[in-house]
Amino acid sequence: MTATTATAPTAMDFGTELSRETVAARAPWSAVLKAGQVLTIVDLDGNQAVDFLAYAADDTARAYSAQATLQEQDSVYLSVGSVLRDNESTPLLTIIADDCGRHDTLGGACSKESNTLRYGLHTWAQHACVENFLAEGSRRGLGKRDLVSNINWFMNVPVDPDGALGIVDGISAPGLSVSLRAEADTLVLVSNCPQINNPCNGFNPSRAEMIISAGARA
Repeated sequence: MTATTATAPTAMDFGTELSRETVAARAPWSAVLKAGQVLTIVDLDGNQAVDFLAYAADDTARAYSAQATLQEQDSVYLSVGSVLRDNESTPLLTIIADDCGRHDTLGGACSKESNTLRYGLHTWAQHACVENFLAEGSRRGLGKRDLVSNINWFMNVPVDPDGALGIVDGISAPGLSVSLRAEADTLVLVSNCPQINNPCNGFNPSRAEMIISAGARA
């Protein structure tokens, strides 16, 4: 699949623009989306994986569930129309626009432990997504026991016929984006992935942009 460069959404696409923040390479970010608001995640420089978690804002025990989401949609990839569901199968977010076309739900978040296992003891000191999630989650009252399987926006993880997973060169490009409408008040956590040991970030972590819009008027 070949991706093409796109123009980042404007405020008019999904209602009034409420905020626009650039997340530095390797950095975390979080926000609470009100029901109906739209979060647009932009791969500013291309080939950057953006790890993502979501929770019901009023009850963080209701967290994004990869199992419930994939079971309901009968596909391991996410794109337009995919509904992100919590562990009670309640909708949290719906993908309403997507320039990339495919996003990973299986690859998980990198950690110091997984880096060491996969790439060697010399990687132990490297920052990883789990550390980003823990640092940002602590600001929102979350701890390690609250971390669940995550989504990797823009990350290319093909599934082989024998069920094996691969992490290969991305199919995203500068300016491509994915937009999600909140179906309920939702806390979202982001780790702009720091991984440098595999191709998920083109071995060069880069910036992402987070745009929150008011959503379409009724």
